[in-house]
Amino acid sequence: MRTGARRRMGVEERRQQLIGVALELFGRRSPDEVSIDEIAAAAGISRPLVYHYFPGKLSLYEAALTRAADDLANRFVEPHEGPLGARLLRVTHRFFDFVDAHGPGFSALLRGGPAVGSSRTNALIDGVRQAACVQILSHLDVKDPPARLELVVRSWISLAESTALIWLDGRRIPREELEIQLVHAFAALAAVSAAQDEEMAALVHRMLADEPREGPFSGLVGRLVTPLGNPDRAQCPSEGP
Repeated sequence: MRTGARRRMGVEERRQQLIGVALELFGRRSPDEVSIDEIAAAAGISRPLVYHYFPGKLSLYEAALTRAADDLANRFVEPHEGPLGARLLRVTHRFFDFVDAHGPGFSALLRGGPAVGSSRTNALIDGVRQAACVQILSHLDVKDPPARLELVVRSWISLAESTALIWLDGRRIPREELEIQLVHAFAALAAVSAAQDEEMAALVHRMLADEPREGPFSGLVGRLVTPLGNPDRAQCPSEGP
């Protein structure tokens, strides 16, 4: 027995529905493995109707990527309240939430999917990285970053991407450990740069000034010192047993 007629969607509503369906499918498998027929079936429409709204899978992929890029960029938005280490940890947690939900699509995006070579796709990826960079610099209260600081921030963003890709390949390390490890990595990158530059040293001192003893940055010191054991027992390789 028929319980009700299917509601007719407007053009923009249908486009947004197809983008949402594509994102869900790309989140389960690489976009290369998802066909227009699957997208049409999941949306409850015919294959020709998909082409009525999008000229091909590439254009649908780019539309889905645009929505995903906006979502990912927004994961880096964080209120400027509380210690920096805790803020970075919350950002990193939301970043991994995104990676967890869109694993295959995220992997294909960074490693090259159906839109590889597309200037639009590359611009979107770069846009997310730039948005993340701007957000992190804003938390450091720096508007015109020196070259060393920009290198630290962009290196950390690249490290976050690489860490996420490795985690997706079997998820052999608990993500909670990787989240705190990335926060520690930011502090470590900044500290290494501070050893070479007085301006960076001043920034790192300011960055750590308000960190609580139980905060992520402070925890890094304990994690580094504990494995070293008692320094009185340490021996140089030349000293023998």
